[in-house]
Amino acid sequence: MPWRNEAAEAGAEEIGRTALRGLGQLGVQRTVVALALIAIALFVAFSSWRLPLLRDAEAALYDLRAANFAPPADTDKRVTLVVYTADTNRATGQISPVDRTILAKALTQIDQLGAKGVGIDVLFDSPQDDDELLHASLKAMQTPVYLAYADNKTNPEAITYEQEQDLKAFQQSVKTQKVGPASILLETDADGVARRWPKLYAGLPPLLSLALTQNGPDADKRFASFTGPIRFRVPTASDRPVFDKIPIDLLADPETAPFVADVIKGRYVLIGGDFSDFDQFDTPFTRTGNPVTGETRMIGVEVHASMLAQLLDKAWKAPPAVWVKVLAAVLAVGLGVATAVAQARTWVLALAVLGQFALFLAVPFLVERAGYDTLDLPATGWLIGWLIAFTAVSSGLRAINAAQREFAQGALGKYLPRSVAAEIMRNPERLSLHGEKREIFCLFSDLEGFTKLTHAVEPEMIARLLNDYLDRLSAVVLEYGGTLDKFVGDAVVAFWGAPIAYPDDGERAVKAAWAMYLAGEDFRKNVPEGVPKIGRTRVGVHYGEAVVGNFGGEGRIQYTALGDAMNTAARLEGANKTLDTKVLVSREAVERCGLDWFRPMGEVVLRGRSTPVQVYEPVPDMTQEQRAVSADLISAHSAGEADRVQALTDSVRDSAQGDEAMMNLIERLRKTHEGESYGLG
Repeated sequence: MPWRNEAAEAGAEEIGRTALRGLGQLGVQRTVVALALIAIALFVAFSSWRLPLLRDAEAALYDLRAANFAPPADTDKRVTLVVYTADTNRATGQISPVDRTILAKALTQIDQLGAKGVGIDVLFDSPQDDDELLHASLKAMQTPVYLAYADNKTNPEAITYEQEQDLKAFQQSVKTQKVGPASILLETDADGVARRWPKLYAGLPPLLSLALTQNGPDADKRFASFTGPIRFRVPTASDRPVFDKIPIDLLADPETAPFVADVIKGRYVLIGGDFSDFDQFDTPFTRTGNPVTGETRMIGVEVHASMLAQLLDKAWKAPPAVWVKVLAAVLAVGLGVATAVAQARTWVLALAVLGQFALFLAVPFLVERAGYDTLDLPATGWLIGWLIAFTAVSSGLRAINAAQREFAQGALGKYLPRSVAAEIMRNPERLSLHGEKREIFCLFSDLEGFTKLTHAVEPEMIARLLNDYLDRLSAVVLEYGGTLDKFVGDAVVAFWGAPIAYPDDGERAVKAAWAMYLAGEDFRKNVPEGVPKIGRTRVGVHYGEAVVGNFGGEGRIQYTALGDAMNTAARLEGANKTLDTKVLVSREAVERCGLDWFRPMGEVVLRGRSTPVQVYEPVPDMTQEQRAVSADLISAHSAGEADRVQALTDSVRDSAQGDEAMMNLIERLRKTHEGESYGLG
């Protein structure tokens, strides 16, 4: 129906506008970073097997899959291992290179017993005294024999260039229609584990398992370029190994050879070494443990036997198609994005996350169990890609939410102090009209002579100066965590302890008062040329009880504080003019601020009050001894010790020159009697 189409279009347009607005709030830089992180997430989810740190995790998970789903096998009747052992070396007296006479005799017996083919995993890379006997045996062979070949380029750890030349010379000297070379190259992953078939490098003959089968019905062309996983099998019982393994000296003896005829006739025979410290390879069982025999490391000739058996079984596994891996990476990253965007209850999201993680880990195991190649299939990569995408999007959403909150807070800030606006954003119910009694630190400031200045300067300049001045002082209040109450002309009213009270409110209030005085000094030193001299900033601080809350009615709300404490702070600010001080703090505030910046300025009766107030001036740049002078003067005056007052006055009069507040104190003490408060009128 047309109206439904219009509604859908309108909904799509609204979603588009919301998305664009969100991107605008996120900002170009954060948008670029988020997109870059998502691209990285896709790369990780697709290429984790090629990344150094993740590669090890992927390999460990693959080993678990390969070991747990390794096919059980009874003893393979197609392949037999004939091995040199430590006992063989002791009997022949040769260790490296191994004795070739015993090999020559064994080859003769193998040929007579009717083996299907022979692969020798021993490098003849140096001339020996018994080479002629081996030559004769090889040239007489009617069974196909493939001699181990390696070159220095692809296997520098196994053979030097000079040895390679000797190896080529030996193989050329024994080459017949039945005898030829075969590559014995085995490659391991970065962690030293043999998991995959080696690559086919130019200049190398066919791999040993391929060479043995290349001219017969067992050949499988698919393995010619196969680099997938080696299929390792586990024996069905500990007394029935996967491959029969015969000591070479048993086969070389014509008297004992007939006893093993049944494991030679019609089989592929692989000859190699079985030594504990040589030609041993880690396999997927190394980390996980062989579940049947407990043997984990495997001799090289047995690795070749496993590959040969895999070829004979035509157990070729196709690697996952590239598009499948791309799709899986996109799905994993997409799930991370969707989870970050989803708006659901916490427990629902937690279950969803756990379910997705379990899926990422389970899918490769299920694919492996189904008989497919999972060697390069990511598992950790999907999880890490999910995490990167989730983090990128959730961080972007937090930034957008923060921008939206900042916008809302800024809008509230046009009517309320920012600190109050922040509290209302957290607890909207605080916006309701009500008041409560709170113990707070109250602050009033005033700029001396500003009223006269308004008559001497153009209105535009007055507005510019006032805005600059109020910006400086309000920034100080906010820096020290105060609540800005209001501006009254050039006066700033603020308090600490509401809407939220902190243990260090007093310290921050006094520090803010002193910083406001310094900000005022900086302001008046930097006024434009032609502006008459501006006076200093005076500040008063008091601690007491006030009624704090939202007042003004539903149409216009102001968060403010009312009561005697606020009035006292205002009177203290005004008292600075009479006492020649910059900042005055009441005893109640001094005792609760935890600072030792103060020197007492006596006891005064503030205008409009009958109760005296002990006042202090913060002088953080003075020493303790300097601050103690005024305390001694006031103590002597309170005790009625006129002579001591006179002596102290005489001793500090010269040093106090230029200290207007101290000179004012001396003059006040001179005019008042024993312990009498000074009335400010």
